Amino acid sequence: MKQNDYIRVTGIIFLVIAVLHVLRIFTGFDVEINDYELPVWVSIVGAAIAGYLAYSSQKLKK
Repeated sequence: MKQNDYIRVTGIIFLVIAVLHVLRIFTGFDVEINDYELPVWVSIVGAAIAGYLAYSSQKLKK
């Protein structure tokens, strides 16, 4: 796999993850792991990090 293709694929994956976190923030979907409910602030941090990584990968590609 060429480097530009790899960067594009990882950017798309991070973008999808960021969108899913944002959807969880706005819909209030509950996430439980072993009877522990994840707070919404985890999705806020996750969306910010994944969004930044998606943006950085697109910027790096150019």
